[in-house]
Parts: sequence; C-alpha cells; structure tokens
Amino acid sequence: MSRNNEKLKLKAGDWIEVRSREEILATLDERGRYENLPFMPEMLEVCGRRFRVAASAHKTCDPAHNPWTIRRLNNAVHLEDSRCNGDAHGGCQAGCLIFWKEAWLKRVDSDFVRPEQLRPAQTRIGSGFCSVQSLLDASARTDREGGIIYSCQATQLRDYTSAMSAWNPRQYIQDIASRNLSTQLADDTRVGRTLEWLLAVIRLVRSLLIGIFTSRMGWSFYPALHGSLDKTPVEELNLQPGELVEVRRIEEIVSTLNRENRNRGLLFDGEMTPYCGGIYRVLRRVNRIINENTGKMMEMKAPCIVLEGGVCKSDYHRLCPRAIYSYWRENWLKRVTPPRQTAASGEPELEACHEA
Repeated sequence: MSRNNEKLKLKAGDWIEVRSREEILATLDERGRYENLPFMPEMLEVCGRRFRVAASAHKTCDPAHNPWTIRRLNNAVHLEDSRCNGDAHGGCQAGCLIFWKEAWLKRVDSDFVRPEQLRPAQTRIGSGFCSVQSLLDASARTDREGGIIYSCQATQLRDYTSAMSAWNPRQYIQDIASRNLSTQLADDTRVGRTLEWLLAVIRLVRSLLIGIFTSRMGWSFYPALHGSLDKTPVEELNLQPGELVEVRRIEEIVSTLNRENRNRGLLFDGEMTPYCGGIYRVLRRVNRIINENTGKMMEMKAPCIVLEGGVCKSDYHRLCPRAIYSYWRENWLKRVTPPRQTAASGEPELEACHEA
C-alpha cells in the first residue's frame, strides 16, 4: 500500500485539489481507511476537483458520548461545501462535514478551475489493495437480527482521534495559526493580517472565559437555559426547503422545553441561541439520521428542520471546527410573511429582514 506522507500544513483559505480516485485508493487499507480514518464512497464523486480549505481539523468534538469531550487528530482538514450526502449510508440526512486527510489532497497555485474538474468523477470498480467495492462493503453490514449497521466517519470517530484535555494550550495555538478563527474578510496586507489576528485572539479569549466561568459555576453548558415543562408542546408548520422562517426569541423557545432543555427529545443547545430572532431559509426537512453510537438508522417521529448556514460555531464548545448542523423543531420557528403587493404600483412592500 503506497502512502503520500507529505505534510501540507494546510490552513483555512488555502486552495487544494482532491487527488484522483486511483491515488486515494492506493493509500487505503483493506477496510478503506487511512490512519484509521474511513474514506467514504460519498467522497469519490469529488476526486480531481478543487476546493478551498474551510478549516484545519486538528481537533473535533465527540457529542455522541456522555460526557461531551474534545478530541485530537493530525493532518486533516474540512473543505468548503464538502458534506456527506448519505447516498451510501441509507440516505442519512445529517449532512456531516467530511474529514479529509492531507494525503488525499494536493496544493494548487490558484482558484482557477478547469472545465473538466466540474464534471463528477467516474467511479468504477478498481483493482488494487482497496477498491470502490471495498468502500461500499465497509459502509454497511447486517447484524444478527437482520438490521443494517452503518459505518462512517461519524460512527468511527474515536478510532481515528485521541483524547485531549479541554485545556490543552496546543489546540488554541493551532486555532490561531491555522486561521480557523479568521473571518477571511480583510485584504492580504500587513494591516489586514494584523486585524484578522486581533479578531481571532478576541474570539479565542472570549471562548476561554466562557469555558472558565461555565466550569466554575457548575453549568452543563452556556448559556444557562431553564426549561420547566413536564410535557412539551407540538406544532407542525410543514415547512419546505426554500421557505423563509424567523427563529423565535429565546424566551419563546425556552417556554417549549422540559427540565433537560429538550422538546420531544431534541436538545435546544446554547450554540443555537445566536440565531434567535434572525431570518433564514429552510435547507431541508430531516427525517432520518444515523445514530453515531450504534450505527443504526433513526427514523424521526417528527421531522427536524435544518436552516441554511445554521451550523454550530462552537463558541461555547472549545471552538470545534466540525460545524454540525443544528436541528430545529417547527415550533421554534415561524414563517416569514412574503412581501405584499401594493394596489397602486403593483410593487412589493419591503419588510426589514436579513438572511444568513
């Protein structure tokens, strides 16, 4: 098995090209893994295409296990607009941000994209130590009861990561050095770079202070929310992709939560509070996701809503770059009334709003 051991030391904003299918298959073992990180069949369709690095994946959260922890991994990144579509995993709708090993990537000098790179790569069964069929076989198996157990980067997270203290200073140095905390908005001048660095440090200090006070106060998470219901309410709006919705105020949402801050089993996490009061577009309805602990598909009794851009920014969870989609109950949202047509001009009356 050939391996590309070059360390690219990629940072957020760098441009890369995903290596060819043949090059990547040559790095994988018989289980379709490189350094225990699964290369999933869904990743094949972007081989040969160019992307910008969204973040260095030098650390990640492990929300599937209790208590919540932060974990370390090496030489991996997340790419912009590179999420799992679930095609090889029973149609899972979680839309997880994919982990990419640097061995599967190569640097490019510019963001110029050749026309042939826009076409999906052809994924035929190959020969060698690992084949496309091997990847498919590793993605799912049948248990003794005849149920399907799925295997993916999310379910196998502890295989390719290692434990790390939440207070390990190395991770925070890497957060700054990797440009994970950069806004990518300033120009590439000395002043622009200095401003980006200062803003990153401010965000880092804010996150650390929140962590310190949360720990000292004995809170399970921040902000401290206090639901009080024994039975949580149900509201169905039948929201569809593309519709505009307004996220309700924090007080309205808390009034729908039980003492564990859940509504029909779904946690309203503190990372969702910055979205309250904002207007966003519905990305999709989520009806089925893979349980990261068991690998089994979970069919939701009531669908959740995913909003465009509505991801966990981890300001209260050690600045994890995983950007997991937040799930919303429909009674935490309300439809935005479309602009009305004026009788005189026939032009729409504009309403003040903003979109993510």
